Amino acid sequence: MREMERRQFLKAAAAGLAAMPVAMSGVSAFAGQSRWPGLADAIVINALGGVSDPNKRGQQGRDTMELGERAIKDALASGTTAVNMTIGYVDGPMEPFEYSVQTIARCNDMIKRNPEYLLKVESVADILAAKQAGKIGIIQGFQNAAMMGDKAERVDIFAGLGVKIIQLTYNIANQIGDGSMAPENRGLSEFGRDVVARLNATNTLVDLSHSGEQTCLDAIRISDGPISITHSGCRALSNVPRNKTDEELRLLADKGGVVGIYFMPFLKEDSFPNTMDVVRHIEHAVNVCGEDHVGIGTDGGTTKIDDMQAFHAMVDKEIASRQAAGISAKGEKMGVVPFVEDLQGPDQFQKIADILYANGHSSARIEKILGKNFVRLMSDVWGA
Repeated sequence: MREMERRQFLKAAAAGLAAMPVAMSGVSAFAGQSRWPGLADAIVINALGGVSDPNKRGQQGRDTMELGERAIKDALASGTTAVNMTIGYVDGPMEPFEYSVQTIARCNDMIKRNPEYLLKVESVADILAAKQAGKIGIIQGFQNAAMMGDKAERVDIFAGLGVKIIQLTYNIANQIGDGSMAPENRGLSEFGRDVVARLNATNTLVDLSHSGEQTCLDAIRISDGPISITHSGCRALSNVPRNKTDEELRLLADKGGVVGIYFMPFLKEDSFPNTMDVVRHIEHAVNVCGEDHVGIGTDGGTTKIDDMQAFHAMVDKEIASRQAAGISAKGEKMGVVPFVEDLQGPDQFQKIADILYANGHSSARIEKILGKNFVRLMSDVWGA
């Protein structure tokens, strides 16, 4: 697409969101508050998410790197500046190392095929460049470190390939430590300590989102620098293993880290949260950690589901499969979709900002939560 056409596309996408009547803006409408005016200028970091159309999920699969016009338009209209996109091995029968290398190549190819919209993020300068150009920065990240095998030095390989964020475990245990669904809660292994040391040495941001409580505490304590929890919630408000205790959150903040609050069913123990629950978790995290240590990691995209009934049926089938494989997290159950249903669509960040603004949070604090805190953390870990 030529530069003039690209600018017209971006302008139309933004104008469509700005012109949306208040009556269509979900929570903002029934709360009766005015819109927060700063989204267009804010840096918005989705600390875990993607640019995809969930309506194609059944046809393309979870690891798709094929972008459609609707997904791109929605992501641009949402104000997203950069997103930590999951690549690499998460779970399944694939050989973890080989599969992870393959997905890095696929992601690089996706970015190269869409230069008018996407930019690979390897530094904070790239995030700022994405904002300036009206593009979406793609941060390559792993949600499992199983691909390290028994060689901690593999961290150096992935860092060299541009992987910027690595989560130590998924829900179950691996050779590095216990995940949130591992009942033993054994913490980091000796090999896990070696992996954290290599992540620190290569300026790779450590992610503890799916880790078990002891693994999380161990990793924060031994890390030479700040650590992230890119997508989680507060266990004080919803006592499920995927959420983090106040002890974990305080220790993370004391070390300079940032927690991203997700838009996931784990925000309520009955698994049917709404937008106000997202705000409750953000506000609790701010109270525990301070305003410099809280952000957003939606664990999803920005395109709305067209046929919720069909999507529910598909997700129920996936949950049954995950439960049978032993990788399902507590809070995943039939009838529950992996997002907050009334927080779908490209105005999701605007809605959150509107409610925070109406609740008395300053524009400076809202800007930190939307992205500045993660930019600061990434600068601390990655350098300029």
